[in-house]
Amino acid sequence: MALYKNSAYLTATTEAAFDTTHGLGVATPHSGIYRCDGCGREIASNAPNPLPSQNSSQHNSATHGAIRWRLIVYAQG
Repeated sequence: MALYKNSAYLTATTEAAFDTTHGLGVATPHSGIYRCDGCGREIASNAPNPLPSQNSSQHNSATHGAIRWRLIVYAQG
């Protein structure tokens, strides 16, 4: 789970960007922190770089299903 120390740097939102999941290799729509809905691994990715795949030691498709990246922290420029 993503951690933070100072809540003054984060703002809660209901923006739809947080509701969408993305497969591996898809262009990162927003720079920020993404979490896999299956295994819970978190990564940082910059737009428009491709969202990364995960190796089998981190994500077991039989247990966790397909890799599904979800935006959890949006870095605004």
